Amino acid sequence: MDKFEGKIAVVTGGGSGMGRELCLQLATEGCHVALCDVSAESLEGTRALCTRAAPAGTRISTHEADVSDEAQVIGFRDAVVDVHETDHIHLVFNNAGIGAGGSFLLDDREAWEKTFAVCWDGVYYCSRAFVPLLVASPEGHLVNTSSVNGFWASLGPQSAHSAYSSAKFAVKGFTEALINDFRINAPHVGVSLVMPGHIGTSIVINSGRILGREPKELPDDQLAEIRDRMEQAGLELEGATNDEIRNALQARAESFRDDAPMTAADAATVILDGVRNGNWRILVGQDAVTLDRMVRENPDQAYEIAFMEKFLAQSGWSIGG
Repeated sequence: MDKFEGKIAVVTGGGSGMGRELCLQLATEGCHVALCDVSAESLEGTRALCTRAAPAGTRISTHEADVSDEAQVIGFRDAVVDVHETDHIHLVFNNAGIGAGGSFLLDDREAWEKTFAVCWDGVYYCSRAFVPLLVASPEGHLVNTSSVNGFWASLGPQSAHSAYSSAKFAVKGFTEALINDFRINAPHVGVSLVMPGHIGTSIVINSGRILGREPKELPDDQLAEIRDRMEQAGLELEGATNDEIRNALQARAESFRDDAPMTAADAATVILDGVRNGNWRILVGQDAVTLDRMVRENPDQAYEIAFMEKFLAQSGWSIGG
């Protein structure tokens, strides 16, 4: 599928970040876009951008839905069929994701399971709902966003990263398994696995908002736990007030978005170019390329301090980035 003009694309997590940029670039090419997000305000922002950029006659529809809830996903699908007056679609971008539940041992179970549900169940539920519409089209393509954490379950030796990594490993395995499944049973449908490194998005801020843990709004009891973990990681916090820690957490979340080595717009371009080229495996960012190579070369050392030090030296990453 080397052209998107006139096609119909479904994008989850389309309210911000890579999802918004995918919608914008697709709409600019004249692709009809149906996007979902949990934030009505973010959806409206994406709709406005796409409407201004799209050629006349391009249809942009927005749908408020939580992809971790199958009933809402089915409602989203039914609305897409109705609004776009279609019995098939051409592209599905399973892009929605949040990040929390780092420690299986210490973190709140609800946050752990919500992270896993959005990042894995969202891909599964949306694939169940929309793949039949891809199969019904003359040509279709499923694009699932995993992460470098789909082949390397870490942010560095001082951080636990279990919920997000577990979900992204599941997305990777599922997508790779679909390569032969589609070739055998639906050869006109392609599939791509997207593995971004550090991309400038608001995932940290949005995750806190979805889970009721925005940095500036964190209660004192949660801050006490965060303070303990930060000190265990070697940070000197003696004398720091709770408000200073809140501000530092907010600044870190904003830095993740603003100081990343690749913008969300550039990442979306890489993804769409990969789909055009029929690539089943799309690494996004030089840090993703470097990390992929290093893990393959020396998997036994992938979780050791020396491995991380070498990666930081080669990629320019910061720990937690």
